[in-house]
Amino acid sequence: MNIVFFDVETQRSFDEVGGRHNIRKLGLSAAVTYSTANGAFHHYTEEAVDDLIAELKAADRVVGFNVLGFDYEVLRAYTDDPLDDIPTVDMLDHIYKRLGFRVSLDNLASTTLRAAKSADGLQAVRWYKEGRIEEILEYCQQDVEVTRQIYNYGRKHKHVRFRDRSYRSQMVSVSW
Repeated sequence: MNIVFFDVETQRSFDEVGGRHNIRKLGLSAAVTYSTANGAFHHYTEEAVDDLIAELKAADRVVGFNVLGFDYEVLRAYTDDPLDDIPTVDMLDHIYKRLGFRVSLDNLASTTLRAAKSADGLQAVRWYKEGRIEEILEYCQQDVEVTRQIYNYGRKHKHVRFRDRSYRSQMVSVSW
């Protein structure tokens, strides 16, 4: 089974495009996938977005964090395909349905894996404006690796951990 983990970064922030309802106007700056079929990361920029979409459509399963509400929406600006037929595990969506509130990838990573993210999406937007595509790809790859590790941890242990608003470690069961 080919599981493809992925993440995208954008050219613009929500403030620059008039809010969250304009996700398709954000523009793809970079994307990274990790394919279990070949055990390799693949890097994409806007010029290769068709190749990225083809890889996702060819996957047996796509795994990501907020991919249904964000990453796919960014990609819909580049294709007429609704992307709805891609078998997808959106870890944020799964956790939100269990808890009733959103938990950040950084929160899950630091609590479940004892690992921290190296940057954030707004930093990636600044890097894009400075032409620092390699830094964006490195950051995006690190997010894909963290996503992969959290997914694998959840599959093995049937739960992941997060810190609540009182900074107490909590467990949420998962079935992905």
